[in-house]
Amino acid sequence: MTTAEHPSPGDTLKSLGEQAVLARIFPRLPAATAELIGPGDDSAVVATPDGRVVMTTDMMINGPDFRLAWSTPHDLGWKAAASNLADIAAMGAVPTALVVALAVPADTAVSVLEQFSDGLRDGCDALAPGCGVVGGDLSVSSVFTIAVTAIGDLQGRDPVLRSGASAGDIVAVSGVLGAAAEGLRLLFEGGTVDSVPDAASAARLKLEHGAAIAAQLTPRPPIADGPAAAIAGATAMLDLSDGLAIDARRLAKASGVAIDLSSAAVGGRLQLDGGEDHSLLATFPASTGLPGGFRAIGTVVAGAGVLVDGVAYDETSGWDPYVGWDGHTG
Repeated sequence: MTTAEHPSPGDTLKSLGEQAVLARIFPRLPAATAELIGPGDDSAVVATPDGRVVMTTDMMINGPDFRLAWSTPHDLGWKAAASNLADIAAMGAVPTALVVALAVPADTAVSVLEQFSDGLRDGCDALAPGCGVVGGDLSVSSVFTIAVTAIGDLQGRDPVLRSGASAGDIVAVSGVLGAAAEGLRLLFEGGTVDSVPDAASAARLKLEHGAAIAAQLTPRPPIADGPAAAIAGATAMLDLSDGLAIDARRLAKASGVAIDLSSAAVGGRLQLDGGEDHSLLATFPASTGLPGGFRAIGTVVAGAGVLVDGVAYDETSGWDPYVGWDGHTG
């Protein structure tokens, strides 16, 4: 007899049903330090000592956002956590809790959801200790779909917005640039067979190009540097999800300034246009010592848009699931 205590490798969502599946998943999820009441009731209750709550949400859908042939369930759990934790950190807040909803095909093995839960736990433990999953939802869909809402605590500080940069500020980044885009390029070029995503090819690429593939499938954004930047006096900040040039342009527009990037500090086209690194881009007063892993890559100047070495950079490419999706799921 299959039970939560005596699972069968052949168990699926359809064969067990929602309650039995949840009984298998809950013990694997990370607990949140701020959790007062967690999964099991109609809603969770999370402590908010600051009196304000920072919130964000993000979706990942098989096809435009990931390929099951390339990502393990553990990878997906890790990335779902990492991408949302980075948005909280970009406000200068400390991530405290996640709410996770899944809609997956009925024949999905329960072990897939267990491994996904392990990825959530390991991602939270590695990137934002104390942050955990406090609730969510489970449903059925023909397409594997992940939706995560993250909650953060400002700890008495003002949020760091995109709109606070001033001419003369230093532009700095914490984390990698271009690595996730390089990983995605490798997967599309060598992780397919007849243009169809292939697990064996992806496994080979993980061995041959581990750092680049990991940057795409299991990113490690510098979550702790978000609050560190706020404490150090960052004037503006955002998460680099769509590419340095595109996201820097957003910060520049919000602040009514221009961002002048140094090609020597940034690198080439891949570093400028590649998305999904989930690094942190911030501006600081020139007199401020850069905290954590931040390094200077440019300056804020009067004007509009993005420049590289003083020359306008008008390229608009970057991560865009509507433009880049080839229609495959895989």
